[in-house]
Amino acid sequence: MDFHKKKQKIPITDASNIANDPCTNPCCFFCLMKQPKSSTRSQRIARCFEEMPLVDNQRQVLVLSGLWNIAMNQPDDPEFPSLGIFKCTASLIQRGLTDKDWLLRDQNIYIPYYAAHIIGSYTMKKSEFAEKAVESGVIPPLMELLRGKMSWVEQRVAVRALGHLASYKSTFKPVAVYEEELVNLAMDLASTCVEVVYVKFVGVKDKSKRSNYHCDLLTRGIGGVDMENKKAEEWASQLQCWSIYLLNSFAIKERSIGLMCKNEFLKDLCEMWGGLVNHTSPCGIGLIRILCYSAIGRKKISESQEVIEKLCNLSRSSDDWQYMGIDCLRLLLNDPHTRHKVIELASSCLADLVEIRTLGGKTNFGEAIARTLLLDFKQRKAKIKDDRVKRVLEETWDWKVERRRKERNLSTEKVEEKRVLVRLIKQQGNERFWVGKIKEALLKYTEGLEVCPIRLRKERIVLYSNRAQCCLLLSEPDKAISDTTRALSLSNPVNSHGKSLWRRSQAYDMKGLAKESLMDCLMFINVCFRSKQEKIPYYATRMITKQMDSTWLFATARSKALNGHGDEVQQADGGDERSDCQMMRTMTENKGFLSGLATIIEEPLIKKCGSSRKKVERARERKNYFLDISQ
Repeated sequence: MDFHKKKQKIPITDASNIANDPCTNPCCFFCLMKQPKSSTRSQRIARCFEEMPLVDNQRQVLVLSGLWNIAMNQPDDPEFPSLGIFKCTASLIQRGLTDKDWLLRDQNIYIPYYAAHIIGSYTMKKSEFAEKAVESGVIPPLMELLRGKMSWVEQRVAVRALGHLASYKSTFKPVAVYEEELVNLAMDLASTCVEVVYVKFVGVKDKSKRSNYHCDLLTRGIGGVDMENKKAEEWASQLQCWSIYLLNSFAIKERSIGLMCKNEFLKDLCEMWGGLVNHTSPCGIGLIRILCYSAIGRKKISESQEVIEKLCNLSRSSDDWQYMGIDCLRLLLNDPHTRHKVIELASSCLADLVEIRTLGGKTNFGEAIARTLLLDFKQRKAKIKDDRVKRVLEETWDWKVERRRKERNLSTEKVEEKRVLVRLIKQQGNERFWVGKIKEALLKYTEGLEVCPIRLRKERIVLYSNRAQCCLLLSEPDKAISDTTRALSLSNPVNSHGKSLWRRSQAYDMKGLAKESLMDCLMFINVCFRSKQEKIPYYATRMITKQMDSTWLFATARSKALNGHGDEVQQADGGDERSDCQMMRTMTENKGFLSGLATIIEEPLIKKCGSSRKKVERARERKNYFLDISQ
């Protein structure tokens, strides 16, 4: 249906205000709600629900809006579900789909949206409400909305409601009647919804051509274009997350795994990261992990090098869902049929994480990673053909087994002797670094790591982090990522060493991995706040500003639209998209950080030039963020 020809803007009035207006209608829903006698009230409300789909009433949208508010705020209240609200809402959606004249009259165009939202809200927590909804026939009209018979706005609430119905054992079977179509629709929605919302709403150059009722639903007439765009971004993310939630309901039962494991969709899933907009949703990685629980899923995922690389990048990041990426790699490595396909990429990644203590609420997490890596290593060692993989596993075996055995009986005095030696070697490395002898400094930090006892975690954090800085200056981002990840795995809690976070953010930036760079930089700022640093480094705010544009939810959609239809969408001009300051504020607030970031003068990287004593002395006295000498 085309609803964009509706020019007149009729804002939705708040139902809470209408309830206090004088009313002469004896069947007014808001008057019925005030009925003091509960039995009479229930009887009249039930009759109202029966008659509502059959009559024309200009105030009907206000009733639906009021019911939506009640459903959102009191989803456990059994009153309306027991009185027939599900049959009423199903009938209203069906009428909107079949009677276009009625739909475009008064404010009826809002009714299908509110009706589907009410169904989703009441079925969110209670299986008995879900059963009543299915018995009342809500699935067919919801499917029509999901098929796109109206617009993406209605698809958003339809997929939410169907996801809740599919999540209960008692109502899964009626939903599964539409399984193949439903899974295909949800996959398509998840993959395309962001582009659809951008092209049809956010990227519309002429604001007057935006669908009026979409604007009203998004902001209720408050906040203007900026607020509309912000809410559209939130709703697009929710539409994607709820589509994945619906797919999860099938995947967890090992249904339609083959459909979901199409290579292109798996690659799309890696880019669906939820999180910052929908804080509790792991989105794409959550579904990938569920797929990894099945043999078919593991086989298909292991065949995509791009997906494995994405899982490795996630595993070595400060993303909230880091542990899920690691879980996926472990599941693939524990399966003898897929281990050989992923070991080359996964081994070097997981070897950097074997010293994590706690992650994702799991203790001894690094030990579990090491066990997965070294699975039957002594027996299989001779059969490993890849020299790089063999070297990585041998180094892991040395760190986790051999060195631990050798150092088990080290006396306290011996440990202190080694601590002094490590500090001396580190200082020698620092001196070489400051005079520009970066390669020599790197060798010194490596020497320090070789003699440093495993139990001296703080010393090793600094050595790894300093060596990573050398790798950055030598334009070796992969090695820098490896060393900073090892430092962050040793930190307590994990991912809490500020300098390593900043250095890894730089390394990911060098590799063009904007999302990983952004997450590390945000975490770095969080560490600065926790350490009560008064000002946030300017270079960090500049990095965030740089990465936000490329990680914006609509970045890919905007690029496609500009390349293919440059005359139909609007360039970023401060009015169409969020400004850098707005993006900064939104991202930091969503991650639990503070806003209003101050700046300080950026400390430039030390160049490889000269070796005069005066330069060394000045460098020693200078406060800096690029090398840790004090620890």
